Amino acid sequence: MEAKWLEDFIALAETRSFSRAAELRHITQPAFSRRIQALEAWVGTDLVDRAVYPTRLTPAGETFRAEAIAMLAKLDETRAMLRGMRPASQAVIDFAVPHTLSLTFFPRWLSRIRAEAGLPDFTARLMALNVHDAAISLVQGGSDLVMVYYHPRQPVQLDPRHYDMLVLGSEAVYPYARSKPDGTPEYVLGEGGPAPYLAYAPNAYLGRIVDLILAGAHPRPPLDERYETDMAEGLKAMALEGHGVAFLPESAVTREVASRRLACAGEAYTETMEIRLYRERAPAGAPAKPLVDALWGYLSGAR
Repeated sequence: MEAKWLEDFIALAETRSFSRAAELRHITQPAFSRRIQALEAWVGTDLVDRAVYPTRLTPAGETFRAEAIAMLAKLDETRAMLRGMRPASQAVIDFAVPHTLSLTFFPRWLSRIRAEAGLPDFTARLMALNVHDAAISLVQGGSDLVMVYYHPRQPVQLDPRHYDMLVLGSEAVYPYARSKPDGTPEYVLGEGGPAPYLAYAPNAYLGRIVDLILAGAHPRPPLDERYETDMAEGLKAMALEGHGVAFLPESAVTREVASRRLACAGEAYTETMEIRLYRERAPAGAPAKPLVDALWGYLSGAR
């Protein structure tokens, strides 16, 4: 059993809608349904009455709802206790980072920090999550710092009264396709018929950025969807094999563009996001972890 199954179930119990709960949990509805089914298999009984609409819980589901809330609260309490008992944690910085940033921006950024900041040796412990779960990890105390993409029309909602924020850089998203021998893309958006399209899953953050790009395009380029996943690296792999056009962050394709393996398939179709770093603001009388405080101080002065 996974803790996220409990969180899924509570979201379903509160919304009484598989589609709305899946949206809140930032996963596709089929994936959400599979996780609820996995939880039911683990419990050994049906928790959701699928014979009626709107969705409602079975009697066992109503009972389990209270237990699920209690289990999650106990897990949070236990984690907080263990984190407090771990002396070595002062030499560790826990980062929560979306998958794409964890493979592109974060490694280079951390190398620069280690070379320039003059901080004591520390262990960087990274959790690669989606944008939503990365933010939740900070809120629930599971990480010291969260690095996320930010766009004003798809904002990360962290209350500035309780969380400090720094802008580390920016990231543009463009469409890319495999390069032909002359270096031009095999497909160009808006030219000819519908381009074979490699799409993000509906609840992926980058997918929502792509939706903004396409909604603002006049005319909207014709697309023929051929593939879907929530991982930018998965889309890049498919684009490299010539399966179609994928919208990707520039930092994810730097080497492939330089080596003429990928080429931009339409420079007009773009949006730029900020790369932001957040930390929880330490309450009065409760000082922040010294190493995190030192890193934040360096970053604040280095901008």
